[in-house]
Amino acid sequence: MSGWPLLSLVTFLPLVGVVFILLIKGDKEAADRNARYTALWATLFTFVISIGLWASFDSSTAEFQFVERLPWIADGVAYHLGIDGISLLFVILTTFLMPICVVASWEAIDTRVREYMIALLVMETMMIGVFCALDFVLFYLFFEGGLIPMFLIIGVWGGAQRIYSTFKFFLYTLVGSVLLLVAVIYLYVETGTTDVPALMKAGLPSEVQRWLWLAFLASFAVKVPMWPVHTWLPDAHVEAPTAGSVILAGVLLKMGGYGFLRFSIPMLPDASVYFAPLIFSLSVVAIIYTSLVALMQEDMKKLIAYASVAHMGFVTLGTFTFTQQGIEGGLFQMLSHGLISGALFLSVGVVYDRLHTREISRYGGLVHRMPMYAFVFMVFTLANAGLPGTSGFVGEFLSLVGVFQISSWVALLATTGIILGAAYSLWLYRRVVFGPLTKSDLKTMLDLSPREIAIFAPLVATIVFFGVYPDALLGAMHASVENLILQHQAALAQVRTAALLTY
Repeated sequence: MSGWPLLSLVTFLPLVGVVFILLIKGDKEAADRNARYTALWATLFTFVISIGLWASFDSSTAEFQFVERLPWIADGVAYHLGIDGISLLFVILTTFLMPICVVASWEAIDTRVREYMIALLVMETMMIGVFCALDFVLFYLFFEGGLIPMFLIIGVWGGAQRIYSTFKFFLYTLVGSVLLLVAVIYLYVETGTTDVPALMKAGLPSEVQRWLWLAFLASFAVKVPMWPVHTWLPDAHVEAPTAGSVILAGVLLKMGGYGFLRFSIPMLPDASVYFAPLIFSLSVVAIIYTSLVALMQEDMKKLIAYASVAHMGFVTLGTFTFTQQGIEGGLFQMLSHGLISGALFLSVGVVYDRLHTREISRYGGLVHRMPMYAFVFMVFTLANAGLPGTSGFVGEFLSLVGVFQISSWVALLATTGIILGAAYSLWLYRRVVFGPLTKSDLKTMLDLSPREIAIFAPLVATIVFFGVYPDALLGAMHASVENLILQHQAALAQVRTAALLTY
């Protein structure tokens, strides 16, 4: 299949599902059922093709593979797709989670089902496009295009405060992205291209790099999200439907970290080193502060949302160590967090669908009525706390190893986040699952259905598998991360040599 445009196929195949859903006719019940099955098959086919990409991927090289390039808008702006060991894994994560999101919405969404499934499929195309784009303009269109379906998913199918949360999410992201657009325009004017591989070799002056880096930060920091621009996330999670929370935590938050790795570090090496202490400071504050805030939450979704901010702090810490272990740890943490946080939000969705409340105090003793649920929730909780043998441990460990090589004090402060993470994770689990079963409405709750077991089984399997055998992911990314560090060091040396000659 080497002659096939595989990346275009995996990116736009979900839109084929959208076309089929638009063509569905008949009464509402039949149309809704057919829309669900169409979305499920579209996401499953996309996942199968992405696994084919992984099977055909050559992990021994750092070169971009499955490259597609066509003339597009103007000279220097092309339809350019390609993946390396970094972007491949994010494509797999996206295509893996989307069928789960469709199945999780099977019964929870019963109004405007066709429109909802269309929004999910459009969202999948935008997210995959972000990780495949090798042209900055194309990346920006996918990056911003994802705002529209997520705006609708929260705003139409969300909770009571959905309008407020939707506009807060949209405005935070849009304001930061405007500065990113300005940076893209500047790069095109100065270099005559928006081709990502070419821009990595541009060798921009240090002063220019710093201004561009801040523009990138304004957009990527909101997406991560980093403290103090994280406040949109808890509100968005609380009001979003379960599948919306899974997409937010599982994929959308990873776009910020991916942006740092794909653009900030290789294109702006001098500025990345210059601002690394700022990133360390913000990351440590995020890890400690949001962990403490999570401990005070009474809403399950808010607790997990603040925990997400804390865990993403390890991502930014590891990324800006510019070490092999640190960057690989940050990448692994992003992939692991996508699985674990998505699984936790799905766990909340299970009990919310039965009791229609997320208030922690309304639960207790569920192990007596829902032993299977208690088991899977335990696996996800321990993974969230970083238990060895789960994927949550590997990313945090490697990130801290990388940070320790730079600063033992920063590593020590960040390690307190692991202790706090265990505290809020186990506190949540104890109050929801253990204790006496005294509330009358809890005594009638049913354990996991076959559909819910089908949702949780692959998540439990992958979280344990990648915790026991992390090289399945690390092996795919190793060559690309090594090349990223070499490119960063070479570009940094080039900029500093040019500065000395000018001086």
